[in-house]
Amino acid sequence: MAQQLLFVPVSNGSDGYALRMFRTPLGTRTAVAFTSEQALVRVLGPAQPWIRLAESAVRSLAAPLGARRLTVDPLLTARQPRPVDDTADAMALAVAVSC
Repeated sequence: MAQQLLFVPVSNGSDGYALRMFRTPLGTRTAVAFTSEQALVRVLGPAQPWIRLAESAVRSLAAPLGARRLTVDPLLTARQPRPVDDTADAMALAVAVSC
């Protein structure tokens, strides 16, 4: 029986696509996949690149990266941290971290 193809978020690097990894709320590394393009866009936004893979392929790609878990159709994710652009932001961040 053929496996359903999932919508898998990837990052687009200089060497091609790479599986995008996430962490669970408890910090465990996990691969993420979605059962529809709409579900992926709802959680990660329309600019998120993706590819279609079978569950077994996602697990095979994630295992060497330390992810033994596959989360399908997560309801939310934390946004990526924004880069610090100016010195005032960097100083505020440094103070917040040292407190």
